[in-house]
This record gives sequence, structure tokens and C-alpha cells, in this order.
Amino acid sequence: MTSGAAEKQALPTRASSESSRGALERPSVDDLVREMTLEEKLAQLVGVWVNASADGDSVAPLQNEMVGDARSWEDVISSGLGQITRMYGTVPLEPLEGARRLAAAQEQIMAASRFRIPAQVHEECLAGLAAWKATAFPVPLAWGATFNPVLVHRMAGLIGTQMRALGVHQGLAPVLDVVRDLRWGRVEETIGEDPYLVGTLASAYVSGLEQSGIVATLKHFVGYSASRAGRNHAPVSMGPRELADVMLPPFELAIKHGGARSVMHAYTDTDGVPAAANRALLTALLRDEWGFAGTVVADYFGVAFLNVTHGVAADSGEAAALALAAGVDVELPSVNCYGTPLLERIRSGAVPESLVDTALRRVLRQKEEAGLLATDFSPAPPVLAAGSIDLDPAAHRALAREIAAQSLVLLTNRTHDGGPCLPLSGPATARPGSAGHTLGVVGPLAQDPFAMLGCYSFDAHVGASHPDVPMGIRVPTVAGAAADRFESVSTAATGTCEVISEDQILEACGIAASVDTCVVVVGDNAGLFGRGTSGEGNDAADLRLPGDQHRMLDRVLSAAAAAGTRAVVVVLSGRPYALGDFAERAGAMVQGFFPGEEGAEALWDVLTGTVNPSGKLPVSVPRTSGGQPGTYLHSRLAGRTEVSALDPSPLFGFGHGLSYTAFGFSGHASDASTMSTSGTVTVGCTVTNTGALDGAEVVQLYLEDPVGEVVRPVRELIGYARVELAAGSAARVEFTVHADRTSFTGVDLKRVVTPGLVKLHVATSSTADVHTHEVILHGERRVVGFEREMLTPVAVTPRPAD
Repeated sequence: MTSGAAEKQALPTRASSESSRGALERPSVDDLVREMTLEEKLAQLVGVWVNASADGDSVAPLQNEMVGDARSWEDVISSGLGQITRMYGTVPLEPLEGARRLAAAQEQIMAASRFRIPAQVHEECLAGLAAWKATAFPVPLAWGATFNPVLVHRMAGLIGTQMRALGVHQGLAPVLDVVRDLRWGRVEETIGEDPYLVGTLASAYVSGLEQSGIVATLKHFVGYSASRAGRNHAPVSMGPRELADVMLPPFELAIKHGGARSVMHAYTDTDGVPAAANRALLTALLRDEWGFAGTVVADYFGVAFLNVTHGVAADSGEAAALALAAGVDVELPSVNCYGTPLLERIRSGAVPESLVDTALRRVLRQKEEAGLLATDFSPAPPVLAAGSIDLDPAAHRALAREIAAQSLVLLTNRTHDGGPCLPLSGPATARPGSAGHTLGVVGPLAQDPFAMLGCYSFDAHVGASHPDVPMGIRVPTVAGAAADRFESVSTAATGTCEVISEDQILEACGIAASVDTCVVVVGDNAGLFGRGTSGEGNDAADLRLPGDQHRMLDRVLSAAAAAGTRAVVVVLSGRPYALGDFAERAGAMVQGFFPGEEGAEALWDVLTGTVNPSGKLPVSVPRTSGGQPGTYLHSRLAGRTEVSALDPSPLFGFGHGLSYTAFGFSGHASDASTMSTSGTVTVGCTVTNTGALDGAEVVQLYLEDPVGEVVRPVRELIGYARVELAAGSAARVEFTVHADRTSFTGVDLKRVVTPGLVKLHVATSSTADVHTHEVILHGERRVVGFEREMLTPVAVTPRPAD
């Protein structure tokens, strides 16, 4: 192994012949640790990115600078190999061809190893398996808008089963970063701005992957999303209290209740200590306090960055020593610091070999769990026996459409011609709106399939670097899906997300003035490192719609108003944008967060009333583009005050979302007005669908701690229930709140439950309370930790309507 850059390797194209060593009986993990040479041990702690290129567009930060070793494949695997990086997810590759190459690679890796140990294979799976021709599911921010862990669990199970069939063992997902600054480019990869929503939906995704046999990898541990000014990789200025109360709980939930077996460290430093070198975080907290027994893997090139970008290591060897001592078990995506640089440090006595043994033991145990150490392990992925595989089957597309539909948020629905603007024509018929109704679909995203895809969907993530290769999946556009449903559709080519000409604006305005309904589609194109307006490295200066879109939308809405046209604004984006200039001018506004390949069909299902909208905002929508880049989870002084002329109040708060039906709340009750600091209280209400359409309401429960020993948030989500109700039906919703759910990090930096008054707000959003229960906690101040109750159980029971 050599120091410096990671290796670029040509894939083996056929399996090698059986090693002359023959098939050996596999020793136990402990025996392997004792018998392996140092070179063999280190080989298990690294990956190889076989298809990575040092030229052209990157899919990882500083990839072009970090990839470049030209050693032969045989040399790289001469002592074995720990991981294969993204066999299917680096270049457009036919799935069966990828499986054949993987089988050949595994054969050669096993033949090169004295113990015939295959490599663990990982892929990205943040919005579906990131492979050519695989289903592009909605992005995680869209999952957050569903408030539906059951759907998220089902999706993860389908993705995981598909990955196992391809011979993949580990998925680099989900992202558990809690949004703190909406300008950050990777907001689309997060689940939202609330730690409980993030933690519960991430746990559902993790359990779906893990139950299908895939090792789920939690990203990014921890604090990454709180970088200064929302800039990717920028330092994090965060105290231990915010870290403990906002950023860590989703990881605790996903480990304790999701069963995650891998964690990926963050790129950032917090208060000057990079996560990859933070032993207090990766060992003392994660392993010693939480009892995590899985593997910690490096974010791509993250170990080398200790030297290259952070400047806390003088060279690759020191970077390796810091990361290994902190608790990083596996260097990804390729061998760099954990190769010759670490070998030389150990041989010199500067790094104890026992640290390698500790990491190796965890890596081998995980391989054992995955069946990679079984004597009957086959290097051929199961799909090769079947002879074919459809990575985008009808069942996947149907679920993608269901998630997309539930994720679309109806922000406004104003009166037009005596009734609500939406739905356009009631429940859809074969061709709704055909009775002389004219429709316009304009905007920079109206005819763009990439309006549906996040930056970790394969065609946006990788396909953009291969313009001669067609998209591997069918992704209808908003205008295209409209043409299949309406007889008269006018559309216009209105530029890109960033550049719209005056002629294009005039054309869009002309259409808006000449039709009965005009749908204006604005938002983002996702990409990587400057190749888009949202996504990794695409951080925003402010929250104004990108490029010329604000000007275009202003002009089109004015033209529609002058003509009496019903105007519907659809925002398809990776982050929320400031919509205060338009909310009162549009007939209706719909927010979608990269809803995946079926997003356009789901959108028209909602616009026409085939589906009743039920999405709720996982992030607040700002009123203005500047001001505090905050979220709903803030203290009193971070909100509107009399001592500042700047009002950071959102236009639409976290949890907001309208429906085509109406819901009533009654029968509010609590089983006690007091509880001990170790007790529980149950609060409940009856929800009734009082409208004429079937629909779903998300009942939300918020905690307010009016007087704390430290500054507390104005409110924080501690429970929720998505309640599906037929028209006229009702259900009883009851939350059981343990005193642990009121815990926070106190003045002594210990997580505590304290006596005193708390308020439990039953609500339909963070800004719309329905009823408040006051409960007094009595007893001793109590210290809690990882063993505490982290969930708020909720029971939904059908009831006769009042």
C-alpha cells in the first residue's frame, strides 16, 4: 500500500481461477485477528473505489485531487480487501454487467486472501439505490413531509432487498442531520428541522434496511448541518448543549430503535475538533456511553482531510493515527492514510497495533453477520442466478408515487370564483377539465425531468457527468403529465433555474393571460459542487428563489391577475424559499421537495383532487429572503421581539399543510394534571373529518417548558400521529408522555428531568395550537442518559363521529 492519493483501478472483467491455496476452513474472528499479518489487517480497514475517475466531474469532495494511484488491481488486493466502493453507483452500468464484474472482483479478492475473505460492498441509497436504472424515490426531505414512518419503512425494505440481490451489503444512508440553516446545500438530504421527526423517520428507514440484511450507515456524526453561514464543510460553532439536545437525539433513536450497525463521521469540526479525530465523540460517547458495537466508517476522504483541509495532522500518517485512535474503523472510499502511512507508524512504534486489532475485530464481526465469513459464501450476487433484474419495477414506482403524493404540501388555497382554487376540477376523470377548460404550464421546471430528482438520485448524481448516456428511468415532467390528462395545455420554454430571458418571461406571461388556469413551476435543479442550485456544495447566499425566478414569477402572477386567470404556484426544490411576495397573489401554492420519478404524476393527482393533500412542512417556509436563518426550534429571544426591528417569523411554520377537507378536534382530556419526574401522563383528543372528502390529518404534540434552569425552546415536537379518516368519520388519538420526554441538558451538562410546570400543546402545526394541557412534574431532579425513554407512544382508535 502506498501513501498519498487513493487508487484508480480498472475492474476485473472475469473471475480468476481457483487460488492454489485452496478453500480453507474459516477461523473465528478472534483467531483471524491473531493470525493475520499487519498488512492483512490493514487491508480489511480500507476500501477501493474501482470505477472512480480523477478527471471531470466529481461525486465526492476533492475527488479529482484525492484519486489517482495507478497500481494494478492485483497489487491493491494482494493482502485482501475490506470494502468495494460503489460498484454500481459510480458510472452508468447495466445491472447484470455490474453483478458480473462484482462476482469477478470478489473471486479475485478471495483468491488473494489467505483466509478467502470477500469484500463488503457498499452503495449510496439516500433516494433509492443510486444505480443506473434503479427507482428514484423522493428525497429524505419529502419523507419528512409525509410524517409517515410506515411508508418510509416499506420503501427501505424494497431498496434493501434489491441491494442484497445485487450483492451489496451496506447502504450509506440515512442522513440524520437536523436542519439549522436553510441556506445549506444539503437540506434536501435531511428529513427536516426537528430532531424527533428526523429520528423517528430515520429509525423507520434504518430498520427497513437492516431487516432486509443491509447494514445501515448513519450520516453524518455529528453537527455537519450547523456549519457557519450554511456553507458546506465550514466550521461548526455549537456548544455542547445544542449538540446534545438537537443534533444527537436522532442518532440515539436510530441506534436504539432502528438497530443501525454503522455510523459515518462528519466532515466538519465542532469548536475546533474535527469529527474524524474526536475520540470523545466516536469512542467515549458513541461506544462507551451508548454501547454502540458496530463500525465507524470515514466519510469519503475524511481521514485524509485531517491533514489536507483541517490542518490538525502534519501528514497522512498522523491523520491515520488520529482517526484510528478516535475510533474510525474503516477508511473510505479508497486506501490512503490507512495504507503505507499507517503501516509505517505502527512499525515505528508510534501507533499501537492493538488499535488496529480493535477496529479489525469490529469489521470482521460485521462481515460475519453479513455472511461473508461463511464457508459456503458465493461471490456471485443472487441476481446472476436469476439472469435478469428490473431495478424499477411497478411495485417500486407505485410506492414512489404514494410517498410523493403524501409529501406534497398545500401551502395556500385561496377563494377563486366563489370556491377554493384547488382542486382544479374535483376528483379526476379520464380527462379532467376537458369541457373547454384551458391550462397553461410554465416556469423553468415545467418541462424538466430533473425537477423531480435530488442530488443523490443516480441520474442527477452521476448521469449528469455522462451526457451521452440516456436516463435509466422514466421521469415524467409536470407539463408532460398534464398533457396526458388535459385536452388543452399550453406550455413555454422558460429558461433554467438561474437564467430566464426577457423573451421567455413575456412568453410565459402571454400564456398566463390566455388560459383559465396557469400552473407556474419554480424551484431547484439538484447537483454536486456548483452543478445546480441545491445539493452537496450548492449552498445559497440567501433564500430568494434562485436566479431570475423571483422576477419571472412576479411578472407571471401579475399577468394572471390582470386576466382573471387562476394561478397555481408549484415549488419543487431542495430547500424552502422565501415566498412572502407571492402568497397573497397566487390562487394556490404547493410545495414539493424533489418528489422522485413519479413526482409529476403525484402532483397532478393532488392538483386534480384524485389525492387529497396531506403533506406537512418538515421545514419552515421563510417570509423574506434575509434575516435570521433559523428554524421553529428556537428560544424566545430568537423569535420576534420588541428589541429588534427584524422579524424572523416564518411565512408557514413547521408542520403546516392544508387539506381539501376539514377536521374538527374535541374531547380533549388528560389522565392527570401532575406526574412525577419518572412518571407518565396520557393526553388525548378526538379528531373528526367534518368535510365531504376522505383525508388525513397529522396531529402534533409539542412540549413547552416555560421556566427552565437553562434557556429552553419556545416549543419542541415530542409526538405525532398521521390519522387517515373517511369523510364523516372520527378517531381517538392518545399520546403517552413519559417524563423523560421533557429532559434536556442542564447547567451541569447532564441530561436531566426537572420538576415544575410543562405545557403539552396539541396542534396541527408549530404555529397552530388546538388545545393545551398543563402538567406539573414533582419529585427530584433526575439525571437520565441513553437508557431514557426516547419515544412518545401514540394510539389511534376509530370512534363514532359526534
